[in-house]
Amino acid sequence: MPKILIQFAHPTLSKSSVQKTMESYCRTVKGVTFNDLYENYPDLYIDVKKEQQLLLQHDIIVLQHPFYWYSSPPIMKQWLDLVLEYNWAYGPEGNRLAGKKIFNALSCGGSKEAYKDTGYNRFPVNVYLLPFNQTAHLCKMEYLPPFVIHETYSMKQQTIDDHGKQYASILKAFVNNEIQQEHYQHIEYLNELHLLSALNS
Repeated sequence: MPKILIQFAHPTLSKSSVQKTMESYCRTVKGVTFNDLYENYPDLYIDVKKEQQLLLQHDIIVLQHPFYWYSSPPIMKQWLDLVLEYNWAYGPEGNRLAGKKIFNALSCGGSKEAYKDTGYNRFPVNVYLLPFNQTAHLCKMEYLPPFVIHETYSMKQQTIDDHGKQYASILKAFVNNEIQQEHYQHIEYLNELHLLSALNS
């Protein structure tokens, strides 16, 4: 059974009902390790060897964070800079992460319509995530579509809970090997996987 590592970054988690709910639901899934970067490294001094060992112990890496300024909170970038070392994660001898899957799980204040060519933000979310996509490619990992929760500023708690349950269901389906490449290779967001019968059982 694949093991999932959630690399979580939110500097003000107490203010985010969406991310707190996502955390609560994903912690109920057997086979998921939740690694809170700001909680573990309040001084921002990242233990590189510890983080590398965590990566080696898991098959699917989830970068869970709010969509801050079309990217991630700063500790996530610092984690990428320090942990994905040359000749470890990439480079001529950097094959330690080869074959693992990785994707972003985002909370986003804007609507999905705002992230279109004709929308307020001018580009789809996937365009803003291209640096993560390319990082995965460089490390010989498989980059999957993101899981995205839009319009978080105006969302009622019942809707937030529904998204949290959906997120946990998708994680569980990955752990149980119920999701294959053909299920996500032509979709925009992993959220669309709720249409699979495996997630409705």
